[in-house]
Amino acid sequence: MASKSQKFHGRVEGAADRCGVAGCGEPGEFRAPETAGDFDGPGRWRYLCLEHVRAHNARYNYFDGMSPDQIEAAQSPIAGWERHTRAFAHAGSDPPPAWGDFADPLEAIGGRFRRQQRASPMDRFTPGERKALGVLGLKDDIDRMSLRKRYSELVRRYHPDRNGGDRSHERALAAVIDAYTLLKSSRAFA
Repeated sequence: MASKSQKFHGRVEGAADRCGVAGCGEPGEFRAPETAGDFDGPGRWRYLCLEHVRAHNARYNYFDGMSPDQIEAAQSPIAGWERHTRAFAHAGSDPPPAWGDFADPLEAIGGRFRRQQRASPMDRFTPGERKALGVLGLKDDIDRMSLRKRYSELVRRYHPDRNGGDRSHERALAAVIDAYTLLKSSRAFA
């Protein structure tokens, strides 16, 4: 194991016999983009010695070639926020709003709650979902927790294990399960 003084972040052991700078005889152990400024990896690399990679890094300017407006946009605290990203896992809770729909991160935090308040009870559910609400004996102003509670009540009421093996309520139980399956993935609870 190398001593602490010999370790450098980014060293590629045995990468090149010689540094990529003409006339340098040191081993090329650090990689740098072949052309500075327009590198948008993965691309072509050249291997440099420690001294030359330090000089390369000292000359590097991320903002080189950008206009003042582009520099200001890149330095903004919310730079990159408008890019589309994959959805966050919601593990049983209501899924969050799409982050790309908001220009400001603080607006997105409360976006889920404002969206739920805006929806009127009449346009929350499709006709099939309204029929499923009727099967469960619920109204249009239901929330996810109340839906789950009502589903549990009806399953306990109609399940043969809770009725001494009586299978006369099997159709009602199947209707309750189908209605709940449809409603739990409803857009109204998103």
